[in-house]
Amino acid sequence: MHQLTHAALERPVKSPTVDRLLDAPLDDLLIELRVELHRSRITDPGFFGALLQLPDGSLVLSMPVGRSAFERDTAARMLLAEGLGLDAPPVPAPLEVARA
Repeated sequence: MHQLTHAALERPVKSPTVDRLLDAPLDDLLIELRVELHRSRITDPGFFGALLQLPDGSLVLSMPVGRSAFERDTAARMLLAEGLGLDAPPVPAPLEVARA
């Protein structure tokens, strides 16, 4: 089982529509949502990323290095959709989103 993780978001963020989340360039979304992208040191092949909310309310998207652009883009959008509580299509098996 592959896991994507995110922290439940508590700060009010103006969420994009699902269409915007799925269609906009990822870099544009990260800027709009004020999400900082970090390279993760986690090397587990089943880890695709994590969305975290820091104590100051800022958001960090932590993504492992060495993934294809498609994998990175897809995982980031799934984490953002789940973390922002959007009514997006479910995460496909064998992926799973875990809340921490």
